[in-house]
Amino acid sequence: MLQEHFDATIARNDRIEPRDWMPDAYRATLVRQVAQHAHSEIIGMQPEGSWIGRAPSLRRKAILLAKVQDEAGHGLYLYSATETLGVSRDELTEMLLSGRQKYSSIFNYPTLTFADVGTIGWLVDGAAICNQVPLCRTSYGPYGRAMIRICKEESFHQRQGYELLMTMMRGTDEQRAMVQESVDRFWWPSLMMFGPPDADSPNTARSMAWGIKRNTNDELRQKFVDMSVPQAEALGVTLPDPDLRWNEERGHHDFGQPDWEHFMQVVKGNGPCNAQRLAHRQRAHDDGAWVREAAMAFARRSEQERATTERAAS
Repeated sequence: MLQEHFDATIARNDRIEPRDWMPDAYRATLVRQVAQHAHSEIIGMQPEGSWIGRAPSLRRKAILLAKVQDEAGHGLYLYSATETLGVSRDELTEMLLSGRQKYSSIFNYPTLTFADVGTIGWLVDGAAICNQVPLCRTSYGPYGRAMIRICKEESFHQRQGYELLMTMMRGTDEQRAMVQESVDRFWWPSLMMFGPPDADSPNTARSMAWGIKRNTNDELRQKFVDMSVPQAEALGVTLPDPDLRWNEERGHHDFGQPDWEHFMQVVKGNGPCNAQRLAHRQRAHDDGAWVREAAMAFARRSEQERATTERAAS
């Protein structure tokens, strides 16, 4: 009976809420996906955050500060959504730091120049938008509602990155070369953000059937390429793919395949910055222990004071 009600809700494209019955596999899939999304937002603060103190102007510093702050907020929304599935924030953090949960592979690449800040905004946040807008209609209520605000802010981040690159492309030859070099490095990792090809994705079919995902990895990757090509032309940069061309018959761009073996190595923890990102997150977790302990002590004392007041009043 419970399974039938769940199946009927999914078939109607209605929402599953935290108090509703759900299959264990559905819950586990959501915990994996939403937690990975939350971890990605928190780890994703690091590549751009490293440039806050080196931003070339006060305006650029303020923009970057606001963006990194937004990413922290996204992580908190998504951790809260994951907690509605019966897993605590402490458990999620422990699984990330122990390597039992992952974050997006894109954040394991270094930001070598300030142009990378713009490229991440344009390509990485652009890929995130393609991936995340359909999640506003995901079948799990808390996740879908969190995504509405996140997508609005990610759209703003994408425009900020594009504006930065456009400004640099109007600058000196050195600035234009810096932008092109940055795009060359981030194009293929951005395509990998959507996950492996559908034929090699172990989770896509089930997530699609449950309405957790609304599009396959390859569908989203194609949408991203089609969106990025005219934007690159407007910027005046070349995308580093010799196979990239318009296919009139398909009505889409043909493009080459990323190095999927490299992708799997990054996912397994062997990327350029995997160890650095997790070590930084571990230090931040350790350094923040006293804040968590103080907050818990304050909460206990407040509860004791409330209970004492209620006893005295009665």
